[in-house]
Amino acid sequence: MSAVVTYWAEHAWLPHANGPVVEQDVLIAVGPGGRIAKVTPDSGPCPPDAVRLAGLLLPGHANAHSHAFHRALRGNVQVGSGTFWTWRDTMYRFAGALDPDSYLDLATAVYAEMALAGITAVGEFHYLHHAPGGVRYDNPNAMGEALIEAAQRAGIRITLLDTCYLSSGFGAEPTKPQLRFTDGDADAWAERISDLKPAEHARIGAAVHSVRAVPAEQLGTVAHWAVMRKAPLHVHLSEQTAENDACLAAHGVTPTRLLGDHGVLGPRTSVVHATHLTDEDVHLLSDTSTIVCMCPTTERDLADGIGPARRLASAGCPVTLGSDSHAVIDPFEEARALELDERLRTRTRGHWTANALLRASTEDGHASLGWSEAGRIEAGALADFCVVALDTVRTAGPRPALGAEIAVYAASAADVRHVIVGGRHIVKDGTHQLVPDVPQALAAAIAALQ
Repeated sequence: MSAVVTYWAEHAWLPHANGPVVEQDVLIAVGPGGRIAKVTPDSGPCPPDAVRLAGLLLPGHANAHSHAFHRALRGNVQVGSGTFWTWRDTMYRFAGALDPDSYLDLATAVYAEMALAGITAVGEFHYLHHAPGGVRYDNPNAMGEALIEAAQRAGIRITLLDTCYLSSGFGAEPTKPQLRFTDGDADAWAERISDLKPAEHARIGAAVHSVRAVPAEQLGTVAHWAVMRKAPLHVHLSEQTAENDACLAAHGVTPTRLLGDHGVLGPRTSVVHATHLTDEDVHLLSDTSTIVCMCPTTERDLADGIGPARRLASAGCPVTLGSDSHAVIDPFEEARALELDERLRTRTRGHWTANALLRASTEDGHASLGWSEAGRIEAGALADFCVVALDTVRTAGPRPALGAEIAVYAASAADVRHVIVGGRHIVKDGTHQLVPDVPQALAAAIAALQ
């Protein structure tokens, strides 16, 4: 952006010394570079030259864990019954049908769906690297670059978490579907990922798929790549008890301890799921200030279990949220599920405040993806925000001062009216400005895979 754009918010969730509060009549000036130049609460009526935003202004949400192509599974994997492993077989079938062009179409539609839900940044946990059978594309990063391009077309930011995936399980050779995922060894992975280029809307991070998919002696290579570049590092951790059992059999330690012993944990690392942890695991994650990304809608869809999110947060681990397999894409549902699942587990209420849950979905999520300058509505921050209507059948009634509680416990993605990224109006009055018919784009992209 080169010119100053001014937005006027009817209500806005703003930082405050004693915790965020909802202010009214908030004027926000966005300067060059798409950053907030000034925030003025109680500014009076909307000036004639400002863009009026009715409802509650929030920072844009960060979807800290996404597998874009899993969106094609929605509905298909809810038929009948099954396990995580039968779900995975269906996922492999869809993965096998994708190429760079079809992935660009699908991911553009998925990221546009995220924008409609108020998501302004996504962490894409990307392991679908090569052609079927493991054949390298002429451009070895064609699939990753398609995802970066898709985010640009959808108007959101992306951290491409290029994922090292080498084994089908603790040294076993990759299965036929997994040949698309593997680079052979971690050195070859590091060589390929080093050619990926960041962009204004895109940053490059790293990921270890899991301890079962990267041999222990190669974990340090991935961690070193991230350390040298000060890049985010993400890893699936203890989503299934079967992973824990296999790790104990192979190495005599839990997956968390194995990651710690090989330098993977730390304040730039996010462990995803962390569902089945020992007391020692919790202490190790907290002692290393490791971030924990919870994906409640996927974890319950796959019957993974309820992870110890409250214990981890109390121990000092920042908590973030992701939609993972995209059973639904709704950051408000992920946020409230964190609290509501804990209520079911403990039969008590009040484990997180609404403010804390919104922070997990916004500021902490952005930080985990390497966008520490986003996720807050204050001068100097990136002008990335969304607006939730306060007059729908879900949100009407409560006082606007209860905006955080309304957003977390009542609102849904369907209540998002506006989304601004870098000061640019991406969603206006509930319509995506770059992908005008998102449902049709999704339907066409998914039909092409079937």
